[in-house]
Amino acid sequence: MTATQASTATGAVRFPQGFLWGSATAAYQIEGAVAAGGRTPSIWDTFSHTPGRVAGGETGDVAVDHYHRYRDDVALMARLGLTSYRFSVSWPRITPQVTPDELGPVNAEGIGFYSDLVDELLAHGISPSITLYHWDLPQALEDAGGWTARHTPERFGEYAEVVAAALGDRVPLFITLNEPWCSAYLGYASGVHAPGRTDDAAALTAVHHLNLAHGLATAAIRRAAPDARVAITLNLAWVRPENPASDLDVDAARRVDGLQNRVFLDPVLHGRYPADVQADTAGVTDWSFVRDGDVDVISAPIDVLGVNYYSPTPVRHWTRERPKENADGHGDGAASPWIACDDVEFPIQHGPKTDMGWSIDPRGLTELLVRVAREAPGLELLVTENGAAFPDVVGPDGRVVDIDRVEYLRGHLAAVHAAIEAGAPVNGYYVWSLLDNFEWAWGYAKRFGIVHVDYATQVRTPKDSAHFYAEVIRRNALPG
Repeated sequence: MTATQASTATGAVRFPQGFLWGSATAAYQIEGAVAAGGRTPSIWDTFSHTPGRVAGGETGDVAVDHYHRYRDDVALMARLGLTSYRFSVSWPRITPQVTPDELGPVNAEGIGFYSDLVDELLAHGISPSITLYHWDLPQALEDAGGWTARHTPERFGEYAEVVAAALGDRVPLFITLNEPWCSAYLGYASGVHAPGRTDDAAALTAVHHLNLAHGLATAAIRRAAPDARVAITLNLAWVRPENPASDLDVDAARRVDGLQNRVFLDPVLHGRYPADVQADTAGVTDWSFVRDGDVDVISAPIDVLGVNYYSPTPVRHWTRERPKENADGHGDGAASPWIACDDVEFPIQHGPKTDMGWSIDPRGLTELLVRVAREAPGLELLVTENGAAFPDVVGPDGRVVDIDRVEYLRGHLAAVHAAIEAGAPVNGYYVWSLLDNFEWAWGYAKRFGIVHVDYATQVRTPKDSAHFYAEVIRRNALPG
């Protein structure tokens, strides 16, 4: 009897044997030490130091000082029982002198930091999963066009090969990109993320070049580390028409699904761009940045698809009879990330929300996992991010009582289990995040960690959610 059959028989919410239990972080959000070890600036260094870009004028200069405290942080992971840790590599640490024309020399100190981190994880029985790009593009490449320039994915493929060659003997999984939707649309269309541009044509160009970067990196990893597995992580959206009986609402959902989901899923999984997305955006670009052979590179087989999910995405047609609602969860930018969707609105939702203002609905995670399993039968799935921000405080007894997060995690873990029961091959879950950290344009105002960080002292305090998660890991099941 399999674990899922046993769950059905007993009514327990028990996960399959060997299920990965992890947590995820990103380099710029936790490392600090932005000028240490030969590192040069990334677009997030520049963006966060630009007045008005980040809440409170805060930066990732120190973050939670993981660069100097990684051994203690790994020991904390081990105490919680994590079996895997997903972290990102800072590209400006690896090839700090990269230019549009060449990758430049490899920085031994940068590689050494991640090599030491990998060894520390393995010494504690924790499997490392590496994300090669979590938004910290070297500033020198942005100055030469960033993701709108074709040389950026070319250099990214070379960088991926360097990292895979150095660490692939000990790292079983390389994730090429994290949430390219955010990099493209929030970075180049709405401007709320680095590099802060507001140019719809540039954003769609960036979409393709990010997809191409994934394909080039996939081939590079295969060459440098043939035993490693390759993945991409997408922040897929559970897009729902507010009124399924309304043709206009259904069409609004189709367009948003195309921009968020299918413009990445279709080239990666099926070797094509969705024709309806190209038609919808024909007034913005002719898509001539897609060259012959590009989609063949992009669609090279992957071993794993990572799915990030936080909140549902209900949409409706905007009649222009009332002020437009834009509760899409992506901040108030100078422009919209939703290209060619001027008549689409994101209605304000009632019910429970996180500190980000994001609605809580675990059903979306089940729906997305089942959808991808149906679209790509047999492809291994991982939940590479899922979590919630709440305004946590350390009580007088030294305890952080975050029952809202505990219930959020309980509901979403049950949703993962439901997807497994429905046949989705989900083999792991990574909570976002291990530590409170620099939350991009929100600065330090939003706390996603299961471990509280006092930013003044860098003291780490596991929250009740950390103890809950440790118990889930110990049981390989949801406790009652």
